[in-house]
Amino acid sequence: MLQKAVYTLLVCLSAYWKVGAEIQQIPQADTVKISDFGAVPNSYVNIVPAVKAALEVCKQKKNPVLVFPKGRYDFWPQYAVEKAYYESNTTDNNPKCNGVFIEGFHRLTIDARGSSFIFHGRMQPFTLDHSSSITIRRVNINWDIPLTAQAEVIDTAKGYIDIRIDKSQFPYIIEDKKLAFIGEGWKGKLKMVMEFDKVSHSITPQTGDDAALGNGWKNYTALDPGNGIVRLSYDFLRKPRKGNILVLRHNDRDHAGIFLFHSKNVLLENITIYHCAGLGVLSQFSENLSFIHVDLIPDNNKGRFFSGHDDGLHFSGCKGKILVDSCRFAGLMDDPINVHGIYVNIIKKIASNKLLCRFMEPMSIGLEWARAGEHISFVDNHSLQTIGDGIVSSFFPINASDFEITFVNSLPQNLQLNFGLENLTWTPEVTVQNSYFGSCRARGILVATPQKIIIEGNTFESSGSAILIAGDINSWYESGGVKDVLIRKNNFLAPCLTSNYQFSEAIISIFPEIPVLTNNTPAFHRNIRIVENEFHPYDYPVLFAQSVDGLIFGNNCLQRSYDYKPFHRHKATFSLIACKNVIIKNNFIDMNLLGKNINLHFMSKKEVKLLQQEKLTFD
Repeated sequence: MLQKAVYTLLVCLSAYWKVGAEIQQIPQADTVKISDFGAVPNSYVNIVPAVKAALEVCKQKKNPVLVFPKGRYDFWPQYAVEKAYYESNTTDNNPKCNGVFIEGFHRLTIDARGSSFIFHGRMQPFTLDHSSSITIRRVNINWDIPLTAQAEVIDTAKGYIDIRIDKSQFPYIIEDKKLAFIGEGWKGKLKMVMEFDKVSHSITPQTGDDAALGNGWKNYTALDPGNGIVRLSYDFLRKPRKGNILVLRHNDRDHAGIFLFHSKNVLLENITIYHCAGLGVLSQFSENLSFIHVDLIPDNNKGRFFSGHDDGLHFSGCKGKILVDSCRFAGLMDDPINVHGIYVNIIKKIASNKLLCRFMEPMSIGLEWARAGEHISFVDNHSLQTIGDGIVSSFFPINASDFEITFVNSLPQNLQLNFGLENLTWTPEVTVQNSYFGSCRARGILVATPQKIIIEGNTFESSGSAILIAGDINSWYESGGVKDVLIRKNNFLAPCLTSNYQFSEAIISIFPEIPVLTNNTPAFHRNIRIVENEFHPYDYPVLFAQSVDGLIFGNNCLQRSYDYKPFHRHKATFSLIACKNVIIKNNFIDMNLLGKNINLHFMSKKEVKLLQQEKLTFD
């Protein structure tokens, strides 16, 4: 007994010493208070100089934690750091005006303790440039005068629509008989209209993109009779419902809310981005990124129906692990999550191991696309098939659009002009879990990466497809043939697929752009499992899959909804095109589900296995 007691004591002491040693290894926080630099919350005074001074002090600390007492802090362009950035999927209006500029940090925490950071004019709220081990938490990002507007529909009649605009939030003028919005140092003419239901705050069914007012609506003329009422005169092909809200887009997407640039080990948590004029969080050539309780949603306190001007979380050419957990998205004017690489095209073969390449998508120019030692694949732009790979020896920009790239070994013999290159070194693992995808313009999640993808435990009410897996070298040049995808235990509610958008072929749409398809076309995507989900379709298309080898749709529940009227052009529950090794098994299918059918193109029935007596028919 004594020996056992002594042994237990020694084990406990050993554990104690081990924990103590680990605690000693954790750097003690060096707290820096923004109030020590003259910043006063709720003063409306420009806080930019105080933040710059505080960050300079933080750079001298081992484990700096910059703390903001809870309140409102205003960021004005004066004294902000200006720097030119080529930002993916963003208009290249340079230089960017950076509110909180974090460059060259290797450890930093910013804790705003629930404060509201209010920005003025065309500013990029947070920029992380070549930094690591950064945490930003407990902050709300917003604009008093946003770079998107909205209006309430007051009346509709033959030849006109009357709308009411809150001029205090959305100052406007009539210029050349067109509606234009003005703000703090900017002006933007109306470019796009989205209609939202006043009660549900969802995009009105079948009004995606320019369908809200019908084709030709930009030929309107505007008249301001006063009292915040604007009359838009035109024989509109479609009239919005009286009382509904029109979101009025009028500005360029020229900055991100948070820009992560060549940075790693970043944690964003308990952040709400109510607005920005571009992508909410743009992560570009960055790695190991976590987003926990990051919300991109409208500011309901101000009565707004819109949040960000474009995508919510956008990842371009990242690597390592991306985690999105317990986040919320609503009112965005583009996709909540978009993960992709960037294809570039071959313009000229300079030598046996050297190419001249070009960024084909204008919003991808100027990127530092590759570095020595990185792994590149060569891709046929017609079939999207990889024909070989190589290791980079050097990367040399010629200008913003073109660059020379040299490889360690000789190029493949069958390499042709206009073929694409994909940087395989910068491809991330992605996990999206426990998140809510409310009604936004376009889709829910776009993801294209050859690394592991898990989409689990989420709820979707996206206006278009809930999940899109694409890839192409001919239009958007967004790369990434998938190889390991698990879509599990998600809830796809009735609002999914209530409007038409590009590539929104079904609730889950797997749609790589392959110019020429045949029965013998090799698959672009592989190993996609869609299991244990709940679908509530009101319309026919549940799954559209093109060019997939290894597709499982099993143990899902398909329960018909009657919330909306069917309209989609696809009249099949499952549309399969040029797929191989498809298994559909053990699903619960509502007897009233529309279609209950499988439509095949460029493939035979032998490629599809129906198990557990699925009650489906082939067209």
